[in-house]
Formats: sequence, structure tokens, C-alpha cells
Amino acid sequence: MKYPQSELIGLESRIHLIRGQKVILDEDLAQLYQVPTKRLNEQVTRNAGRFPEDFTFTLTIHELRNLKSQSATSSSAWGGRRKPPRAFTEQGIAMLSSVLQSERAILVNITIMRTFVQMRQILISNTDLENKLKDLETKYEQHDSELKLVFEAIRKLMTPPPIPRKRILGLGK
Repeated sequence: MKYPQSELIGLESRIHLIRGQKVILDEDLAQLYQVPTKRLNEQVTRNAGRFPEDFTFTLTIHELRNLKSQSATSSSAWGGRRKPPRAFTEQGIAMLSSVLQSERAILVNITIMRTFVQMRQILISNTDLENKLKDLETKYEQHDSELKLVFEAIRKLMTPPPIPRKRILGLGK
């Protein structure tokens, strides 16, 4: 089986920052694994010992509202869900491939893990560049106000564009 690349394009937009952690919601993962969200959550519940709170957690109503406002959805209903979404951290996603036990789950997880690694590398390189820029600013601080404009322009170029948030499936329009 080959990697499901075409279905994973835009994977970054499914990664959300919640509670200071990068997570993917249960319904997005279920869609990627091509299993019903209910089945994915059943497997997590049946294997609860493999999923401590730093691997997966249930969103609070406040977190759900905040997430919906970021993704420009207006519905206050949960779109037929009886429970709020579950969020999976990188470690929780890695654990999912062992409980779902399908070749597709393994391949999707490999792609997701690679995406997380790429995002970390981008953040590290941006941090390195930021530190070098600060050193240059300090070194040439008293020289010229035009240099300050150059440094500000470079900083603006370094700022990544905001990741467009994907609508949460089943949560309204």
C-alpha cells in the first residue's frame, strides 16, 4: 500500500494549538483513517491505559467555542455529536496506529509524524534566525535608523502567514 498523500494535503490546517499543545481532533483523524469517529473513540476508550491525558483529552465547551470562532463557524450546536471532540497530541496519534491495527492507520501516522517533525524544524530554524537577527540588531543598534527599518522588514518577512482553520465537520456552517 502506498502513502495516502493526496488525502493528507493540507494536514497542517488540521493541527490546532489547544492547551499549549499541537493536536488533531478525533473527527479529522477518523476521516484520515477512513473509520467512523465513533469507532476511533471506542478504541481509545477500550484501551484507556494507552491514552493518558497528555496523549488525548476532551475539549471543554470553552475550548470548543474558541476553536469554532477561529475557524469562522457560527453554529453553537455540536452538529449531532453527543460528546465534545477529543483532541490527540502527537504521542496520542502515534498510539492510535497500535489500537486501530490497520495498514492505513500506520501509513497515515507516518505521514502525520513527518508533518509534526517538519513543523518543529521550521520553528527551530525561525528561532535560530530570530536569535541571529537580535545579535545583529544589538551590534548595529547605535548606527543608523535605516538599519532598524531593515530589521523590522526582515522580521515581517519571517512571520509565517496564519494557517487557515478548517471548518470542523458536523459543527454547522
